[in-house]
Parts: sequence; C-alpha cells; structure tokens
Amino acid sequence: MSEPIGSDYRVEVLDDPGALDPAAWNALLAVQPAPTPFMRHEYLHALHASGSAVPEAGWAPRFVCLIDRAGLQAAAPLYLKAHSYGEYVFDWAWADAYRRHGLAYYPKLLGAVPFTPVPGSRLLARDPVWREHLVQAVQALADRAGLSSAHVLFLDEAEAAAFERHGWMLRHGVQFHWQADAGAPASDFAGFLAQMQREKRKKIQQERRRVAEAGIVFTTHEGGAIDEPLWDFFHRCYTLTYRAHHSTPYLTRDFFARMASSMAANWVMFVARDAAATGEPVAASLVAIDPQGRTAWGRYWGATRFVPCLHFEACYYQPLAWCIANGYLRFEGGAQGEHKMARGLLPVRTSSAHWLRDARFARAVADFLAAEGRGIDGYVDELRERNPFKDSGTA
Repeated sequence: MSEPIGSDYRVEVLDDPGALDPAAWNALLAVQPAPTPFMRHEYLHALHASGSAVPEAGWAPRFVCLIDRAGLQAAAPLYLKAHSYGEYVFDWAWADAYRRHGLAYYPKLLGAVPFTPVPGSRLLARDPVWREHLVQAVQALADRAGLSSAHVLFLDEAEAAAFERHGWMLRHGVQFHWQADAGAPASDFAGFLAQMQREKRKKIQQERRRVAEAGIVFTTHEGGAIDEPLWDFFHRCYTLTYRAHHSTPYLTRDFFARMASSMAANWVMFVARDAAATGEPVAASLVAIDPQGRTAWGRYWGATRFVPCLHFEACYYQPLAWCIANGYLRFEGGAQGEHKMARGLLPVRTSSAHWLRDARFARAVADFLAAEGRGIDGYVDELRERNPFKDSGTA
C-alpha cells in the first residue's frame, strides 16, 4: 500500500520485509540512538523468510516506510498480531477484558522484533522530525484499519518521549544487565568475582565447581567458526528447552541457517562437553553480539541432559567471562529473571508505548499502568538495595 502525504512524502506499507531495500534500511538503523543487530534487515527478513514470523504463525508484516524524493527517511517493523505470544510485554489481561465485553482485541498492531525482548531503537528515522511523522503514521495505520490498539515494545528513550507527546501510554518493565562500569574495571572473571559480596562470590564459585566436578568443559565458537554440525546440535538443544516447558519453538532451523549465512559475525556459541566422553556435546548457549557497540545479548540455550548448575554456567558465567576478556561493555541477560542479580546483572528499566482506540478501555488501562508504574519504581528501588557488588572496603 502506498499513500501520498501532501507533496512532501508518501507512506508505504509492505507485507514482505524482502521488498525493502536492505542498504537503505540498515543505513537508517546506523544513525539511530540505540541500534541493535536485531533490527538489521537481515535479521528481520530471516524471521519472515524462514517461516518463523509469518501470517500463518500470527505475525503478518506491515512494515511502514516514509519516502520522499531523496528516498527512505523513516521506517518501522510492524505486524498485525492474532495473539500476544512472543512479545514479552504481557497484555493478556487487556485482551481478556475486551473479550468479556464482547469486543475484539485481535488483530492488533505491534511494533517489535518478534521473539526478541531486547531494548533499542524501533523507529528508524533520519532525524527527530521524521520520527514524529513516523509516530503519526503508525497510529494512522491502526486507526484507518479499525484496530483495537497499537503497541511498540522495548523502545529507546527518544521514541518513548515521541509517543508520549502524541498521547500514547507508556509502560515500564525491568530487565537485568551487566555493565562494565558497574564496578571497578575487571580484567578477567576472577576480577569480576572479586568485586562481589563474599556470599554471592562463594555461591558462584560453588555453582561453577559443581559443573567442573561433573566433568563438563566448554568450547567457545565465534562467527564463521560455528559450523553446520554445531548449528544442528544447538537447534536440537533449543527445541529440547521448549519441549521441557511443553511449548513449541518459535524459530525454525532455517532461521539459524540464515543467521549463519548473513550475520555470522553477530553470534558466539558456548558448547558444554563431557570430558569423560571424548568431548561429547551435552549443552549449548547462543549469544548475540555487536562488535562495534561492544554489547552482548544472551538469547537461547538447551541441554541434552540435566547437569546441576549447568544453565548458570552456560548462560551467564561463560558469556560474562567472554565479555570481560574481549572488552565488552554490556551483557543483557534477556527478559525477567530476578535470579540474575546474584550473578552480577543489575536492574534496568524498559519501556513500551500503547494506544487503545476505545476511550473507556484507554482510561482503564491508563489507571492500571499508573499503579503498575508505582509498583515498578518501588521494585527497582528494592532491587538496588540488594546490589550484589560490595562497597569499597568490604570483604
């Protein structure tokens, strides 16, 4: 769909990310305040082309693009959603309230990276003026289609402010991130542990000892060194994790094949091996990285058999040690997980923006978000009082 807006620019809505100009999209991403690899065209296109985020799975792409005579000036990945799975900002109660009042909540319009609760820029805009135009275009798209609501998740600060100026409601959550400047610089994992309170340090050492005593060793594979057999093993582990939770994996094997082909430099895999069984792999964790921004994200993991504390080693301690050794500045542990604090990841607020067509429901949700926001503020204050890092002079 293409719609002219006056004589200055036009709005195009595309139902296939493959129809976008990859170079133009990625060039816009590069000038955003908080770019991540997950907003690259290669990543978003792989989700669609691999059958992972497609209409049949409840994700119908509606990528909105603002174009003038000079080319693409603003864009955002949007989806018509038939459910709320794979989002990590939970609105099931809102949908249930609509249903109980005889109204349809779905389909809704969602601005997000499917299955990827990573904060960062969601509105790719040449400058603040184009960002304002893009906010208006997103709301107009939902309004014209008669949708119940529109939501844009895990925004950066500038985007949150722009949506709020246009009357959208903001919602905040909490994630847990390690940041290199949280304490004194550490040159290795031992230095990182030395910064922690004695009780936390001993707990981590005990957990790591249990893994070592089980005969588990790790190999680390970066970028192109992650070969096809490793990807096959990892995907087996990934599917086993979902099976253990009686769920269905979101991502197909083809998605990871596309990542190996188009974004190999953005992945590191940690493989747990049984030293007594000639190095047989028993678990794997996959971490995404941004070598330029020096940021890493814990993404997926799985194991073929249970080993006590192996999850902590594969998903936190191995990635943290790698980040410290390679001069990375931040490691994001993913959605939720207060247990991550004891392992050196501290609370960070996240933001999303929400627009509801029905004024009655909008008022009710606004009241809910105000109360929830006060609870989040108190929760973050409480968490910060439980900082796992020691004060100077504390053993």
